[in-house]
Amino acid sequence: MDYAAWKLFIDAAEHGSLSKVALAYGTSQPYISRQISELEQECGGRLFERTGRGVILTQLGQRIEPKVRAWLAGTEQLTNDVRTSAGTPIGKVRIGSLPSTAHPLVSTLYKRLKQRYPLIQLTVREGQGAQIETWLEDGSVDLALLFRTSETPRNGDTYLVETSTYLVSAAGDPLTSRRTVRFSALHNLPLVLFCRPSSWRNYLEQISTERNISLNVALEADSLSLQTSIVAEGGIYTLLGPYAIAAASRDGRLRSSKLVDPVITRHIALAMSRQGNTTLACRTVMEVAKEIVKSGAAGLRRI
Repeated sequence: MDYAAWKLFIDAAEHGSLSKVALAYGTSQPYISRQISELEQECGGRLFERTGRGVILTQLGQRIEPKVRAWLAGTEQLTNDVRTSAGTPIGKVRIGSLPSTAHPLVSTLYKRLKQRYPLIQLTVREGQGAQIETWLEDGSVDLALLFRTSETPRNGDTYLVETSTYLVSAAGDPLTSRRTVRFSALHNLPLVLFCRPSSWRNYLEQISTERNISLNVALEADSLSLQTSIVAEGGIYTLLGPYAIAAASRDGRLRSSKLVDPVITRHIALAMSRQGNTTLACRTVMEVAKEIVKSGAAGLRRI
């Protein structure tokens, strides 16, 4: 089995064009065509149908494609395992992240890994809490950066930093004119909050019920940028952490006050998937992330 030849087969199947594959490989289209033809001769059958727009898999190509993909993945993993045995962190690490923590923590993490561990490849997916939890459960991501409300870490989580919660309004709103605002001010206040299912919504409603405060959720939106844009127009508020509103606050579109009585704290947590083994690359990413937060390099601190 020629790894390079079968990798070329998969690339051609994905691009649907030999000329595009040639461009990606920095070579000519006739050369790619010859490589595919030699592979077809070895297989004893056509792998691609040539069309006016490019190439598509034949029935034979469709039958063997999943097996070839599995073999390539297994070969790559074997290579990674061998190098890991020698103490070299290598391989892909998939991270699920809340939009508010994707920058600057993840961007700082990428830069530091690129300098120290260039054989680690990061794949970052943004989502909200419930979606990221699903990714962790089904193994779609290896690690996740998300918020936790419990006082102590659970299920192998690592707490990176503790943050407070802020009532966010448009600039010039009198309700946020002071540095703090009492939680009771939320009674019947029009709010935009994240969609259900949401552990954050559940936590807020639990506190509200305990204090006989009614939360008026006028709009649900999972998009952080949409939330802040709507709030900046005035007449509606949201509840966010300091990193989620940093950019909009700097350019003067938003204003915020820290919620007190009670202070609503959350932890930015680094969570691990419980599917599969934690690789050396994963453990390395976790250590570097903790190092970044501890040093303050990403601007994360208790607020």
